[in-house]
Amino acid sequence: MSGNGTADGTRGPARLGEPLPADLRDAGERLERRELADLQLRRLQHTLRHAYANVEFYRRSFDAAGVRPEDCRSLADLVRFPFTTKADLRDNYPFGMFAVPMADVRRVHASSGTTGRPTVVGYTENDLAMWADVVARSIRAAGGRPGHKVHISYGYGLFTGGLGAHYGAERAGCTVIPASGGMTARQVQIIQDFRPEIIMVTPSYMLTLLDEFERQGVDPRSTSLRIGIFGAEPWTEEMRREIEERLDLHAVDIYGLSEVIGPGVSAECVETKDGLHIWEDHFYPEVVDPFSDESLPDGESGELVFTSLTKEALPIIRYRTRDLTRLLPGTARPAFRRMEKVTGRSDDMIILRGVNVFPTQIEEIVLRTPAVAPHFQLELTRRGRMDHMAVRVECRPDATPEQRTAAAALIATGVKDGVGVSVTVEIVPPETIERSVGKIRRIVDARDR
Repeated sequence: MSGNGTADGTRGPARLGEPLPADLRDAGERLERRELADLQLRRLQHTLRHAYANVEFYRRSFDAAGVRPEDCRSLADLVRFPFTTKADLRDNYPFGMFAVPMADVRRVHASSGTTGRPTVVGYTENDLAMWADVVARSIRAAGGRPGHKVHISYGYGLFTGGLGAHYGAERAGCTVIPASGGMTARQVQIIQDFRPEIIMVTPSYMLTLLDEFERQGVDPRSTSLRIGIFGAEPWTEEMRREIEERLDLHAVDIYGLSEVIGPGVSAECVETKDGLHIWEDHFYPEVVDPFSDESLPDGESGELVFTSLTKEALPIIRYRTRDLTRLLPGTARPAFRRMEKVTGRSDDMIILRGVNVFPTQIEEIVLRTPAVAPHFQLELTRRGRMDHMAVRVECRPDATPEQRTAAAALIATGVKDGVGVSVTVEIVPPETIERSVGKIRRIVDARDR
């Protein structure tokens, strides 16, 4: 990528891709792997004691499993402790998982609760400071530097994305533009007027913004944006290429979930873009077999599990994220292991006529197909006793009828050959698929109608 100039004459993406200067690395980033392991064990032992002493759920859970905090004498002993699930947080709604008095809680966030009771998380003053630190670390890893302007299009409110990114960007010494979600045309105008170097947003909403730039007759590659930090939903390498080519910026991944802290649990480094380095001085990762619950060695794919090491208000022990990935050695930050980009979620997996299907698999096929836009949706229906899936994909505005027919055939063949199921493909006019202002809804399940 060539990079764009800015108002002060500095270079754009061409300056990125360099190692983070030593004076910008915090104390955690300067740890050696052995030092990190010693720190993790001390913090883990404290967290187990804190949770057992102050959260009734953990006291009962540990007792039922026949373990006590003092049974953790090494990091390997963590596997003896029971898992925590989203259902456990919902069963203790709203504040039953808190380990400090409410007088010590400075902020509360919650999930949307669209599939049941929301999961509620609390933060002490120290929790908020740690959260800002890890998001700031993530922004620096992406290439952000003090003085950069950060346009934040994550939603604000109970969702952790907006405020998590906001305070992290301020901690990193950046100037925050708190755009939030929605008002897409206005956001495009603000980006042109305020000239931010960085945007933090879901990848699906970035596609919506790109469409709006083009609708207004603005070449997205002419903007000041040089770094995109994308998270809150799985996205593929094909989508990275789509966004980077259309915007001429570096697209990097950030990962988090509210139950663990919010955004900033792990992040890609712009100089390698080879997976997300987990900030292991605060969050201890495991990967387990999602069916047998057995721990898996690094390098094997399975379900990601996290234990918090420094949280006060809501310590979380062996939390089942349902995200599927694997752990790999660190590269740009050698002390911290990497997680591959999340390939999907075990609770988003579609079992279609005995075959496991993830929306990201369909996304890869759509994004490499000519004449269609990167906007699609999957609709599940039932015909008799058989489930059926239709893939609805928008065509590009200039696509001819012949190109649309060819695209439908290519996608159907790609799904059949690459995923192993037969689907119908409908190529629909532009702007037919609902647009996202946050996390996109990829699956419409009409099987119960």
